[in-house]
Amino acid sequence: MALLRFDDIRVEFGADPVLDAADFSLEPGERVCVVGRNGAGKSTTLKLISGALIPDDGEIVRKEGLVVAELPQALPPASEQTASEFVGEALSSLLDLRRRFTELTAEVGASSTDEVSQLQSELDARDAWNIEKRIERTVSELGLPGDTPLSRLSGGWRRRVALARALVLAPDVLLLDEPTNHLDIDTIEWLERRLLSFAGSIVFVTHDRAFLQKLATRIVDIDRGKLVSWPGDFRQYLEARQQAWQEEDEQNAKFDKRLAEEEAWIRQGIKARRTRNEGRVRALHAMRDTAAQRRKRPQSARVHIETAEQSGRKAIQLHNVSFGYGEHLLIDKLSLTIQRGDRIGLVGNNGVGKSTLLRLMLGELAPHGGTIKHGTNLEIGYFDQLRRELDGDKTIAEVVGEGNDYIVLNGKARHVVGYLRGFLFSPKRILSPVSALSGGEKNRVVLARLLSQPSNLLVLDEPTNDLDVETLQVLEAQLGAYTGTLIVVSHDRQFLDNVVTSTLVFESGGKVERFVGNFSDWMRQGRKLAVSDRPRQKGDTDRDDNEPRVAKKPSKLSYKDQRELDSLPERIAQFEERIEALQVQTADPGFYEQDFEQTVQPVLDDLARSEATYESLLTRWTELEDLAASLRQK
Repeated sequence: MALLRFDDIRVEFGADPVLDAADFSLEPGERVCVVGRNGAGKSTTLKLISGALIPDDGEIVRKEGLVVAELPQALPPASEQTASEFVGEALSSLLDLRRRFTELTAEVGASSTDEVSQLQSELDARDAWNIEKRIERTVSELGLPGDTPLSRLSGGWRRRVALARALVLAPDVLLLDEPTNHLDIDTIEWLERRLLSFAGSIVFVTHDRAFLQKLATRIVDIDRGKLVSWPGDFRQYLEARQQAWQEEDEQNAKFDKRLAEEEAWIRQGIKARRTRNEGRVRALHAMRDTAAQRRKRPQSARVHIETAEQSGRKAIQLHNVSFGYGEHLLIDKLSLTIQRGDRIGLVGNNGVGKSTLLRLMLGELAPHGGTIKHGTNLEIGYFDQLRRELDGDKTIAEVVGEGNDYIVLNGKARHVVGYLRGFLFSPKRILSPVSALSGGEKNRVVLARLLSQPSNLLVLDEPTNDLDVETLQVLEAQLGAYTGTLIVVSHDRQFLDNVVTSTLVFESGGKVERFVGNFSDWMRQGRKLAVSDRPRQKGDTDRDDNEPRVAKKPSKLSYKDQRELDSLPERIAQFEERIEALQVQTADPGFYEQDFEQTVQPVLDDLARSEATYESLLTRWTELEDLAASLRQK
């Protein structure tokens, strides 16, 4: 029996339906990944399942007593609340019920026997008599430091605490929206293992294809407003979808040919209007209606990388380079030569020094020891630098075109609107200010700006966050054809496998080693990454290595950075509340019946700005957390 079912669901935002007569069902024990390009309705589908959003039309049927829990994208706030207290908050409603039951049964001569009986039945059904043991068991199974305040835990550990808060509910359905964002490789693999052992059903959204391939038992593709189900894993889905698209194109071609023939026939005039041909005329009208209602597949992403003239044979050379913060040495006497045409992936967990090494290579930081030399004729394109320099007051077109209507690609002028449509921006969206964009849209703006500039050394620091799978695949194809030198930092294992030919790995023991091959080639050698706060697993015996490293207060951050870091959790929480309130407002059935220009559009703009600010605060928080983590490593 299905846990829940969508029957002819329709959801509209503005004039266009996100879901249109969509059907879906979820069976016990399934792990379903919802896929689709940015804006297709993936998060909307999760909200419908959780009950946070009511459809405009259709019905959602849920199994009686269904328990749904979510692992939110946002991390728990860095408060003084302990990990166990935060996990236990998920059961606060049960504690209230139990408290009410105790009060009623303590009353002498209480007449509320029916209420007592009802409460007891509900408490029995929901296993509310053992709440403390449930919390303790969940915290123990996930290896969490239960008595430690959240303020002293790194981002990765707070992600684990958030998962425990969801699992303590013993949900029938667990919802995950981009669960791997901002997690390092070790934590992602830990999360995979935990989810594979989860007995309930999982519905998730992710851009991490290695995570998707390992976890999903079924794919649901949001295709032109429909929820199309594809049994099997991600690779099987890609093959089956390609075959289905080919068959659809063939059928449409046959239909269009037949329609053209009938249109030619009707234009013959009198013969078409004879009584004996009325059926054929009606059939033609029906064919016209069918053609008018056909929804074409969305335009595919088109990415172009502008290449500069060839650089010298040696692009960057490091000799005995050392760098650290305070007493902690991140890089110790590293010697490395990057040749023209090398395709290198920087691999390591959070806090080990990947971004620091990048900034040393590019001259943003000066080494404490050793030398760094750049080769001749080097034209550098740096993804993270452009992301930091985005001007929120400018439109997408102004940022990418630098105020010009045309950009030069392959020696030819191309209108900036046409270029940006290849990055899946509509003409209307192109005129939006950058401050109103989502995280995924901002990443696409940065890529569009970066790749339109001639380069022969392309440096990409975490370029995959918030990009949909289709855009990732197109980007990978273009990077594969790029003739310059490529340096990539990413936790996306599939992306690394597809674009790099060698890896520079921050390994356990504090070594930075270079290996021939991609990430999977390195993994097959059985080596280990350096870990700053690895979760303790069952069977671990080396307590010093596996015990979660509780972060001490950073001692080497500047006064200004420390104050900013301390203030960010509260600011992030404020924007979370504001976004939630605005989403409730826009989900109201009567919201879009109001005047669009005067009422609806300002609210949508406010929501977009709030989401953009929220994303930037999360990014800044991650940067400061990574820096603080590197400072407190010993």
